[in-house]
Amino acid sequence: MKLNPAKVFSAAIIGIKAQPIEVEADVSVGLHSFNIVGLADKAVAESKDRVNSALKNSGFKPPNRYNHRITINLAPADLHKAGSNYDLAIALSYLLASGQIKQFDPSNKIFLGELSLKGELKPTPGTLLVAKMSKNLGFKEIFVPKANAKEAALIEGTRIIPVENIKEIVDHLEERVLIEQQPLSIFEEELSEKIFDISEIKGQENAKRVLEIAAAGGHNLLMVGPPGAGKTMLARALPSIMPPLNLKEAIEITSIYSVAGLTDENNWLIRTRPFRSPHQSASPASIIGGGTNPRPGEISLAHRGVLFLDELPEFRKDVLEALRQPMEDGVIVVSRAKSSLIFPARFSLVASMNPCPCGYFQDPEVECRCLAHEILRYQKKISGPLLDRIDIQINVPRIKIEELLKKQNPADSQPVKEKITKARKIQSERLKNLKIYTNSEMSSSQCDELIKMEPKAEDLLKNMLNKSFVSARGYYRILKLARTIADLEESETTKTNHIAEAVQYRLRERE
Repeated sequence: MKLNPAKVFSAAIIGIKAQPIEVEADVSVGLHSFNIVGLADKAVAESKDRVNSALKNSGFKPPNRYNHRITINLAPADLHKAGSNYDLAIALSYLLASGQIKQFDPSNKIFLGELSLKGELKPTPGTLLVAKMSKNLGFKEIFVPKANAKEAALIEGTRIIPVENIKEIVDHLEERVLIEQQPLSIFEEELSEKIFDISEIKGQENAKRVLEIAAAGGHNLLMVGPPGAGKTMLARALPSIMPPLNLKEAIEITSIYSVAGLTDENNWLIRTRPFRSPHQSASPASIIGGGTNPRPGEISLAHRGVLFLDELPEFRKDVLEALRQPMEDGVIVVSRAKSSLIFPARFSLVASMNPCPCGYFQDPEVECRCLAHEILRYQKKISGPLLDRIDIQINVPRIKIEELLKKQNPADSQPVKEKITKARKIQSERLKNLKIYTNSEMSSSQCDELIKMEPKAEDLLKNMLNKSFVSARGYYRILKLARTIADLEESETTKTNHIAEAVQYRLRERE
C-alpha cells in the first residue's frame, strides 16, 4: 500500500452561510487507530464507523483492515464541526491517502454527503448554501447526494454532480464512467397555498381591507375581538392575496429551509410564501432559533411570509419580548459562548387576541364575566414596546347573524391579489437602490427622504399627533402605513385620506 497524505474539500454550515472545510488524511505505519480531529462533535466522530462499513460494502479496503494509524484533520481546527455531511470527504481522503484510487486535482471540488453502511449517499441539509459559497469562492464542481442535486442546481455557475453511492463517484473521478451534470433548475412561480380564500369570508369588510394593506406593505397586524369573530380565518386567508415570490426571495427562503432540513427531493424549492402558526406552548428556542447547534426558529422559517400567533397573550412573555428585535431589524442574532449566528427574520406578524379572558369585554350582546383586575392582567401580557411595533391594530366585531345567512356569489381573491402585486411593484421601483422590498422595511431616514406628503396631509398628521401620544417609532409606522395605502391607490403623493386611514388603525393612539 502506497501511503501519501491527501486533502479534499467539504463544507460546514454556520447559521445560513457555508464555509469550506479542508479534510486532510494521513496514514502511517503503526498500531491501528482511526482518529478524527478538528473540534468535531459526536456525529462527526461516529463517521469513522460509517466510513468503515461503507468502504467495505463498496468493494474497497476499509481503515480497520490494516494495522495503520489514520488521522483525519478537519481544518480550520478552531471551528466547531457538526453533522454527518463530512462522510464522503473523509472516505475519499482516506482512499487517496491509502493509494486505493488514482490521484486527482481536488482543489476545485467540494464533496458533501452522509454515507449509509452500504456506501449510498443520504440527503444532507444546507446544500443550497454550499452551492452559493462554491460559486463565490471559485469552486468548479460540487458532488452532492442525488436527492439534493435539484436544490443545489438553483445556483448558476457551478457544476453540480449528483451522486448515488461512493463507488459511482470513484468511477467518475478515475474517468471510467462519468456522471452526467445536473441541469440548471428552472424557477417557476407558484400561487400561494390558499388555506382559506378571502372571498369566502362573510362580512368583516374593514378587516379584509386591513389584510390588503398588510399584504401590500408587509405590515404587522393585531386583531382584537370576541371568540368566533373570524380572526383566525382572516389570518389564514392572507396567503390567498399575497404576491408570488420572485427567484431571489425563493432562494432566500429555501436556504433557510435547507439548513433546517425541511427540503427533500420532492420539495427542493420553496415556491410559496411561508405561513407559520406555532402553538402557544412553543419554547423560545423553537420560535427564535437556537439549540446546541443553532437552527432557524419559526420567525426565520416565516421569512418573507407570515408568522401567525393565535391568542397572543397565551404565549410566554419571554417569547413575546424576544420578538421585538427581529421585528425591528429583520434578523435575529443567536449568541453562544464561542460564536454569534445571524438568521434572517423579515416576516409579517399577524396576531389575534380576545379583549379579555372570557372574550366578551365591551360586547354589546354578551355579558363579560371577567373582573376588572383580570382584564387588566390579561391585557398587560402584551407590553407597550411590542404593541408599538405592530403597525395595524384593529377591533374585529362579532359577525351579525344577517351577514352569516346572506348567500354570496362565488368569487376568488385574484382581483385583490393583482391590486396588491401592483402596489408591491410600485414599492420595489421606489426602493430598488436600497436592497429592501416593502414599505415596512424602510428606516426613519428613508421615510423622510422617500415619503412625500401634501401640505394638507402634513397638517392633518401634525394635528392628530398633538391630540394623542405617539412615540417616534409610532410616527414613522403611521407614515409607512399611509404610504402603502397611497401605493394601493397608485398615488405619487401621500394625501389626507391616506394619513387619516393610517391613524385609525393604531388603536393605542386612539384610546
